[in-house]
Amino acid sequence: MTATQTADSVYVFDGFRLDGAKRLLFDPAAAPLPLMPKAFDILFYLVTNSGRVVGKDELMSAVWPDTIVEENNLTQNISAIRRILGEKHGENRFIATIPGRGYKFVAKVEQSMCDATFSRVDEDEPNPAAELDRPRPDVGQFENRIRRFWLLTIGLVVLVGMVSIAILWRTEGTNPTNGQIGSIAVLPFKPITRGNRDEALEMGMADTLISKLSGDRLKVRPLAAVRRFASPEQDPVEAGRQLGVEAVLDGGVQIASNRVRISAKLIRVSDGRQIWAGQFDEQLTDIFAVQDSISERVTAALRLPLSNQSKRTYTQNVEAYQLFVKGKFHSSKLILPEVQQGISYYQQAIAVDPSYALAYVELSNAYRAMVLTNEASPGELMPKARAAAEKAIELDSELAAGWAALASCNFWYDWDWHSAEEHFKKSLALDPSNAQAHAFYAHFLSNTGRHDEAIAEIKRARQIDPLDLLINAIEGQILCFAGRNDESITALQAVTLTDPNFWLGHLFISRDYIKKELWDDAIAAAVKAKDITAGNSEATGTIAFALAKSARRSEVQKLLAELDTRARSRFVPSYTTAQVYLAMGERSRALELLDKAFAQREPLMVFLKVEPKWDELRNESRFINLIKRMNFD
Repeated sequence: MTATQTADSVYVFDGFRLDGAKRLLFDPAAAPLPLMPKAFDILFYLVTNSGRVVGKDELMSAVWPDTIVEENNLTQNISAIRRILGEKHGENRFIATIPGRGYKFVAKVEQSMCDATFSRVDEDEPNPAAELDRPRPDVGQFENRIRRFWLLTIGLVVLVGMVSIAILWRTEGTNPTNGQIGSIAVLPFKPITRGNRDEALEMGMADTLISKLSGDRLKVRPLAAVRRFASPEQDPVEAGRQLGVEAVLDGGVQIASNRVRISAKLIRVSDGRQIWAGQFDEQLTDIFAVQDSISERVTAALRLPLSNQSKRTYTQNVEAYQLFVKGKFHSSKLILPEVQQGISYYQQAIAVDPSYALAYVELSNAYRAMVLTNEASPGELMPKARAAAEKAIELDSELAAGWAALASCNFWYDWDWHSAEEHFKKSLALDPSNAQAHAFYAHFLSNTGRHDEAIAEIKRARQIDPLDLLINAIEGQILCFAGRNDESITALQAVTLTDPNFWLGHLFISRDYIKKELWDDAIAAAVKAKDITAGNSEATGTIAFALAKSARRSEVQKLLAELDTRARSRFVPSYTTAQVYLAMGERSRALELLDKAFAQREPLMVFLKVEPKWDELRNESRFINLIKRMNFD
């Protein structure tokens, strides 16, 4: 602050007046506006440095000297200031966010050394010169009166506040099931101090708390829905609006010198009100106790009972837990090298804690992801996926995720429909709030031809988590296989509009276009899926199928050659190329490739019963025999 920019100055901008001496902000009608002390300090610093970018570190150091605070404190106060000034989201009429740097006060500021502008001048106000002749009151007496006035005012405000809180607590607390907060999002935790970030731990904290808070009485958005809100700049209230929840849990985490520092705030989305806040500075070995404490305090603040999941502890080994969260951070990206790195971390976590059942579950899921999304050899990896799921259940028979992982192996690889259904039901009985488990069970019902049951089940999944793109895409696929193609197209168009880079939406909608013989639309959709995945063979085969059906044989041959070249370096499903040869009219070759796909236990064979592309083969004896060998009938 310069010599002319002092705490005694008054700053005027767009009708507002900021009084440094009184530490008050006045609106254009000269009425004082409510600002918390730190919010005032932030606004005052920005105003006195108007016209230049103020770095976040500089601003936090100025407002919180000699104190370590999380960046979310700054973000929350900036949001509060914007609301007080009436600045709408994205308007930047007063404060502009400079990405990666800080903030800039952009409104024109005028400065004066006195607050004369706040004196209301009446028409019959005496001449200022005459005031010099008036007798002066005793200064000490005057100050005592002022002091008594302010003490009385403060006391009255505190009394009113206490009464208001008591009334609010009484009215809100009389009915724990009043439904005021029924849905919540746990946002990825943020780094408390800049330059020392551990994204895996930040995501892992959110994932653990999501698991602990999920229950019948409280809908909690899954990690897949919230992970896009990991930026330190993220406004938690805005994230809550986008996620369609009533409250958000926003927090910060940092590990240093074998200590963990965690802060958390529960914020109501409708008005930005803080419902609960807590700070923890503990030994790293106490991180699990801190997680338990946060979940307990959040549910207490919401006046809800703790769910059964909140009491689950999967490991007491901090090193194993840290390796686990790194594994999930990488494997959830579903890109081959990332999934492979995730598998390595899971294996290390299991080596540290061989009883870590949840690590075995995620190891199973990662192996399966390599086969389903990265076209790895099913014969090599799916037995490993099954073994990991079985080990998880052996260690913890009440682990819902373990039964879901085993059911998925039974479905995609074993083709043991009875066991798959039994294990999906077991998983859902243990954790009815798991949206993806409902979706995967719906997938199973659809592929085995039980379309009405599948549609009912996928609706349950969507009710639990309406924003999950995978769930919405699976719903579109289920509608397609049920013959409700127009509804399927509508659902999948919504998915692709929400996220144009979600490749499954484009791939699934191409099936509907093929069923309607809209070949150009089918090709365009499959091309998008192929481009996003850098050459996925299923997308390539779908393009070739539509080209063959539209008599563009030369282009088909080029794509078959591309698939052949790809097969020399990685696994390419015979199921995919069989479709192309069928579209070209080579039925015998298509059936040979399906026999090969059966022998290789390719997961895509689970679509054999319901995939419309195979309709022209359904009366063929070889195809009927193959359906029987798959145990469909």
